[in-house]
Amino acid sequence: GVAGLLRSAAGSWQAVLARPEVSRRPRGDVWSAQEYGCHVRDVCVLFDQRLRLMLDSTDPTFANWDQDRTAIKQRYAEEDPALVSEQLATAAAVLADRFAAVGGAQWRRTGRRSDGAEFTVESFARYFVHDVIHHLHDVGAEPTPDSIALPAAADTGST
Repeated sequence: GVAGLLRSAAGSWQAVLARPEVSRRPRGDVWSAQEYGCHVRDVCVLFDQRLRLMLDSTDPTFANWDQDRTAIKQRYAEEDPALVSEQLATAAAVLADRFAAVGGAQWRRTGRRSDGAEFTVESFARYFVHDVIHHLHDVGAEPTPDSIALPAAADTGST
């Protein structure tokens, strides 16, 4: 399920963030693996906040989040990769536990982004998992085998 996929992908991110060249950008306009790791860490935190809103509120609208502005403001390129690795692991574990606790009708609860895009908890989970795995590909990492396929709808909540 989603929680297992996230835990598996987080393990792959730990290996990425331990690379010696982690802070080197492949091109000036492409983030380094470290910057992608910072982004994935922050996405885990953001999606945890948004998932809690979806579970606790009726059809919440999420505040806009500008990922590029965040990368500059928080100076992703200057962060310590070992600390990013720890923070990503923690944020992913918290979110994985929260997804693991979702059940039944909670998967159909809704929320929307400020741009109007609507999600159910289920579609939100799929979007999130796709993003985390996609960024592994961005940094030349292969997801672990159990993080490759998204779960079937009936399996979304299992771990």
